[in-house]
Amino acid sequence: MVIKRWLVISLTCLSLIFVQWGQISAVSAEQSGRLTYEMPLTSTNISLSGALTTKQLYFQIPTYWSVQDVTLMVDYEASPLALKDRSSITLKINGTYLNSFRPSTEEGKQHIAVTIPKALVMKGSNNITIEGTVQTFQTKDEVCVNENWQDNWLQMYSTSHVAIQHFNEAPQNIREFHTFFTGLDIMDADQSAIVLPGESNTTELEAAVYALTGLSKSSSNEDKPIPFLSYGTNQITEKKAIAVVSLYDHLPSDIKAQLAQQDLQEKALIQLLTSEKQSTLVVTSQNPDLLVKAGKWIANQDLIGQLNKDIKIVNKDTDVDTPAVSMNRTIELTANGDTLKGWRHQEQTYFVSQPVNRSIADASKISVDFRYAQNLDFERSMITVLVNDKPIGSKKLTTALANGDQVTLPIPKNLNISGNFTITIAFDLELKNAYCYRNEDQMPWAFITKDTILQLNTTEKTELLFNNYPYPFIRDGNFNRMAVVIPKQRDNYTYQTISNIFSLLGQYTDGNRGEIHFYEDKAPQDVLDRNIIAIGTYENNELIRSQNNSFYFQFRADGTGFLSNEKMSIDDDYGARAGTLQLMDSPYKSGHALLAVTASRSESYFLASKLIASKSAMWKIYGDGVIADKDGKVNSYRFKKQADDSQPTLIDKLVQREDVLGFTVAFSLVLLLVLVALVLIVRKYRKKRGEGR
Repeated sequence: MVIKRWLVISLTCLSLIFVQWGQISAVSAEQSGRLTYEMPLTSTNISLSGALTTKQLYFQIPTYWSVQDVTLMVDYEASPLALKDRSSITLKINGTYLNSFRPSTEEGKQHIAVTIPKALVMKGSNNITIEGTVQTFQTKDEVCVNENWQDNWLQMYSTSHVAIQHFNEAPQNIREFHTFFTGLDIMDADQSAIVLPGESNTTELEAAVYALTGLSKSSSNEDKPIPFLSYGTNQITEKKAIAVVSLYDHLPSDIKAQLAQQDLQEKALIQLLTSEKQSTLVVTSQNPDLLVKAGKWIANQDLIGQLNKDIKIVNKDTDVDTPAVSMNRTIELTANGDTLKGWRHQEQTYFVSQPVNRSIADASKISVDFRYAQNLDFERSMITVLVNDKPIGSKKLTTALANGDQVTLPIPKNLNISGNFTITIAFDLELKNAYCYRNEDQMPWAFITKDTILQLNTTEKTELLFNNYPYPFIRDGNFNRMAVVIPKQRDNYTYQTISNIFSLLGQYTDGNRGEIHFYEDKAPQDVLDRNIIAIGTYENNELIRSQNNSFYFQFRADGTGFLSNEKMSIDDDYGARAGTLQLMDSPYKSGHALLAVTASRSESYFLASKLIASKSAMWKIYGDGVIADKDGKVNSYRFKKQADDSQPTLIDKLVQREDVLGFTVAFSLVLLLVLVALVLIVRKYRKKRGEGR
């Protein structure tokens, strides 16, 4: 019994020692600053089919990462008919062979982990190539086998990713801060923010919004709005990177003490402050106009990407404006060219971004410059160009042009493409005697050169609908004469609403030449001849109260909730907790718009603003009136009449009635003949009278 008791005590002590050791090890790992980021390779499942297929995937390494270990995790499933000893998958990283394996034919998702040597991983974009050879038929005598290609498949799941262990290197200058602030892991973990004084004025908000648009434009995660926080908020200490935008007199004393001495009446100061746990970019001045100019400097992607110092001085002579934006542009689809290698169908896809309210116009065309191998069956090999997976043209490959070929194709207007779209350049690289698979050393290839360009001409959709948002607030890549009317007393929900709205608008901007001003709710009408965004409640925003009768969702007389309308029955309790987005013609200036982001309480209009905070959320809404609640229920409606809803004219009615139209035409012809006859009779009568005289 004594021995057993001592044994139990000993085991207990050992367990405690191991637990303590594990805790110490975990703490040491955490304190070491070593981080792990799992980067998806694809957002959807990828299917590879045929005897030999190739797929290229990409992942990014931010410049501030010090990479320690990289592991490629591949989740896949192969055809159960595949012959394991004749099928293989080969993985390459940036063109260097990495690993080969026999795919398992067991049912369900399979998994393989491959370590990638650090020396093969580059800062910036990295390329993973997956080459698959899946065979399902074998004979003893035949060298060449005619297979059923539809059986040769391998599916790669969207859960495949690259796990990267790294250290974050603290930014040493303003350019590095910009990259760090908008970096992959920083944005995903909500570790960056723009900080304003507790009682910020409209000038500080204007400068902060310009800075926000520049930072959100280069954000690595478009679905994460960059938040506005008030100085002193507890959340600030949790952030790894913050940008403080404030007039000098409103700065906390601890920040003032760290700033370089400057005449801030005549200058604005942009300075990077670093500590062990947080990097802080301070944007300040005693001159309101120069503070706004400093915000515009941060919104200029070229300028902030060039500065390798920790201080920037902005004065009245500093040129901060971006170049004029042309919406009709020439786009290089590939910077260095792309190689496609393998038998049969191979393709390369390019993504083209443009505002949702712009559609492809006449004279847009794609010019593909390419070359290819000379061992092809030129009777059956061809190139095809597709836009949004719809073919727009093909060309047969020839021996004579193998070392330098070119095809130019117009983009048909009837594709009706608006917003973002894809261009796919597909090659069918056929070999002679290709009724079967031959494992040859010289596989066919094609190369798309960097001279491949897209000439893009677009037109703008100008109807006031969320389908066309962010029009009219963004036009030709800049803010379009905007006025933001906000409550005098602002809480955290109001600041978050502003950051939601402008995080998305920033992603659509291409310059900082636009005009935006903030006003408190009692703004005079002579400054409202602009495109207006009104944020607030019936109680705290006078503009919203004054325009309530023209809203699609109108407030009750006491402003405590919304009334029912012709589109939706609204319960009193529901109307009190719902938020709305309402896009309508401005009552202050013809040809301009008013967007009301409103509810009976700030939390509710903040929830509604989430619908216009990211491109991924925008798909949930359409029309011109949206109502949403805390439970995630969203209702969108169109209140403005369709353009073709006007009353039909008399001509329209005649066209629709074939019997009446026929009678009218016959009557008109008879009347015309009568008139012609009368004219001839009169002329003849006058002629005879003249001869008589």
